[in-house]
Amino acid sequence: MSINDAQRQVIAATSQGSEQHSREQLSGAEIDTAVSGRTKAEVPLTIETVTERSNMMLAYQRVVENKGAAGVDNLSVSALKPWLKENWASIKRALMAGHYLPRAIRKMDIPKPDGGVRTLGIPTVADRLIQQAIAQKLSPVVDPTFSNSSYGFRPGRNAWQAVRQAQVYMHSGKRQVVDMDLEKFFDRVDHDILMSRLARRIKDIRLLKLIRRYLEAESVDSNKERVRRVRGMPQGGPLSPLLSNILLDELDKELERRGHAFCRYADDCNIYVSSRKAGEHLLRDISEYLTETLGLTINEKKSAVARPWARKFLGYSVTRHKYARLKVADSSVSRLKDKLRSLTTGHRSASVQSVINKLSPLLRGWISYFRYTEVKGVLEALDSWINRKLRCLLWRQWKRARTRAKKLMRAGLTEERAWRSAGNQRGAWWNSGASHMNQAIKVSLLRNAGLLSLLEQHRQFQR
Repeated sequence: MSINDAQRQVIAATSQGSEQHSREQLSGAEIDTAVSGRTKAEVPLTIETVTERSNMMLAYQRVVENKGAAGVDNLSVSALKPWLKENWASIKRALMAGHYLPRAIRKMDIPKPDGGVRTLGIPTVADRLIQQAIAQKLSPVVDPTFSNSSYGFRPGRNAWQAVRQAQVYMHSGKRQVVDMDLEKFFDRVDHDILMSRLARRIKDIRLLKLIRRYLEAESVDSNKERVRRVRGMPQGGPLSPLLSNILLDELDKELERRGHAFCRYADDCNIYVSSRKAGEHLLRDISEYLTETLGLTINEKKSAVARPWARKFLGYSVTRHKYARLKVADSSVSRLKDKLRSLTTGHRSASVQSVINKLSPLLRGWISYFRYTEVKGVLEALDSWINRKLRCLLWRQWKRARTRAKKLMRAGLTEERAWRSAGNQRGAWWNSGASHMNQAIKVSLLRNAGLLSLLEQHRQFQR
């Protein structure tokens, strides 16, 4: 999921309603349809339309902008252009003939915030280019048919809209949430089921076979062992988010058919109901539906029926008030602190200025995503905690009592107080919160050095 995309998008106000939103968020393909008078059915999706020069040029631009690691062939994004000059003609012929075989994907495990690992599949740069070209042509065909309650990896939609719409459901009286977690979704996708859904939209057999080959591409781990994929789809390619939405749109349509209020972002789905009993019944029914229809399983340990303030959704939670207010979830605060600790702990030789320079982009991105929090106390507490971490770093760097006394006197403390504070034999964390360090290293000094205030940044977003 990518939350980074949500940070760069501008959220549309929930109060405008989904109908107005759909009018304002017409894709380029829909505008072209309106102008030319053609319908999407009259412009079939084929290998020829995918490999059109204009589409490939746009795909190349996006792959270059996204950068990313090299695949199994070690071809970097910067080397893609000269490589294409030599090889694109033969690749295009193979695509047209339906004979193109994607390269294996490079397997990479990254830690999840809540424990465990997430396995990414990194295609070669050339295969990322082709996947991006397919996604650009497929998205305008399928996206207009997606549910208005689906917010992930769609043009003009983002996580902010999802959490604010969830808040609207709570205000309407639906104060129980069915928090569904799909167990290892990307590892469990049934290829036959997904391809049958794609075949409803794509009639070009060559294109269908190509997508299937991407689904079944071998993965290569760090030990050079090759494993063929018989289920699931790799996370890491440009096509995977769109394919996941195509499959899960069937879940959306089933929930709409039953008249439920829900928000889905990728494989993260929350359904809002009026009573716990209704929620428990719904969770059982939907679990059976997913297993029988899509071959997917709900993670019983992570899924639950609970009050919204006892759960989190896309990093946000809410207060217990009748008019529930958005707040940063406790787990999101903990993850931020873990990242900040890694930048401020164990760096005695690093200057405070260099540490601040590293903190700034992290803090700016974090508060940009959480700009819609309505509980500001946590921001104030985080600001105070960050200030203290930097004071702690300084206290450790000063090391000896003589150095500490000199630094405190330079900051304006009397000689007697400076020496008494420098020799107090207490730990660095205690001293970082004591009055002598607060007086010596004022907040204004840290702000002048470039340290961002989360609370102040939040106020600026509200203006």
